[in-house]
Amino acid sequence: MNILVLGSGGREHALCWKLAQCRAIRENGGTLFASPGNPGIAQCATLAKIDAGDHAAVVAFARAKDIGLVVIGPEAPLVAGLADSLRGAGVPVFGPSKAAARLEGSKSFTKDLCARAGIPTAGYVHATSLPDAKAALDRFAAPWVLKADGLAAGKGVVIAETREAAEDALVEMFGGAFGEAGAEVVIEEFMKGEEVSLFALSDGETVVPFGTAQDHKRVGEGDTGPNTGGMGAYSPARVLTEGLLARAMTEIVAPTVRQMAAEGAPYSGVLYAGLMLTDDGPKLVEYNCRFGDPECQVLMVRLDSDLADAMLACANGTLAGRPAPRFSDETALTVVMAAKGYPGTPEKGGSIDLGGAEADGAIVFHAGTARGEDGTLTANGGRVLNVTATGDTVHEARHRAYRGVDAISFASGFTRRDIGWREVEREG
Repeated sequence: MNILVLGSGGREHALCWKLAQCRAIRENGGTLFASPGNPGIAQCATLAKIDAGDHAAVVAFARAKDIGLVVIGPEAPLVAGLADSLRGAGVPVFGPSKAAARLEGSKSFTKDLCARAGIPTAGYVHATSLPDAKAALDRFAAPWVLKADGLAAGKGVVIAETREAAEDALVEMFGGAFGEAGAEVVIEEFMKGEEVSLFALSDGETVVPFGTAQDHKRVGEGDTGPNTGGMGAYSPARVLTEGLLARAMTEIVAPTVRQMAAEGAPYSGVLYAGLMLTDDGPKLVEYNCRFGDPECQVLMVRLDSDLADAMLACANGTLAGRPAPRFSDETALTVVMAAKGYPGTPEKGGSIDLGGAEADGAIVFHAGTARGEDGTLTANGGRVLNVTATGDTVHEARHRAYRGVDAISFASGFTRRDIGWREVEREG
């Protein structure tokens, strides 16, 4: 079976790395394609140039190359309905429909669905104008959680400690700081607790858990500074105990899949639930309709079962009765190396020498790299590399990952040095 992965980041490199090990590719003579890919992805897949926004071009490529499965990595093509176009052409696809992808594409849609289905989440107000948004602040005590309603590349969330900061952030949002994503805003009550990520696979009816992780969104050490797309992650997140995971599946994820099906938008693909572990139990922070980045990297390194088989079962509606996904008992941890200026305007073009980063078993996933005409590897984005390692403990995995980081020469890059700090403290 031939497989096509769409995307160019660290998430897609991790997916390609794992798919290249699957039976369909390794044993059955299939070809793994990726578009547009990156220099790291080029090491495990055949790169193609297809505009994911041109649905007809993607369908034509899938037909020409006899693609048996298309994996859509980023959220934007899903929200734009690419999965619908592929399914309409009879091409199996891993990823939700446009209607189902509203779970990520619209914060207000998800909050309203939670209200209809009785899913535990923070109190909220959906505001469509600046005056309404400012008035909504009166509904909750400080601090306030302010979210751009649409897609904002993981950066459309502001936690405001004071009324002045909240009003200033709302002015920026409605003023275009997040583009069209901020044309509408969701104001939420602040939930106290520890945040964790739960992943699940669904074929529209059946839903099964697919691992846990904890990431670090803030750019600075000690979880300070502005939000980013993620500066590192580890898996599994043991703070989400078996009991809490069961509650989250029963009270949050499974009711969501049932509600979506009942409303005529069955959810197929991976459903990524950001959870807050409150004193009252798990509550939903938000949904993503694709694998997290960099959470995907640590999940793929731990996954022991065949990824292509699981994805195809989601695409074909045959998830029921399959063996549960298998994960290693080891911990995996990934450290993001970002370009200076991120999450603002990153400094592009900095040269990179990976050196002996993988000598001790670490894996370097490329997230924002390019290859110059002279073969030099350079930075070509905000988050540039994901250095990933495993170990029996978080402490051991982190030590190996940072040893890989320290072997890389990337003068215009930076990284947090405290990824996994909560679990390291718990390990003692």
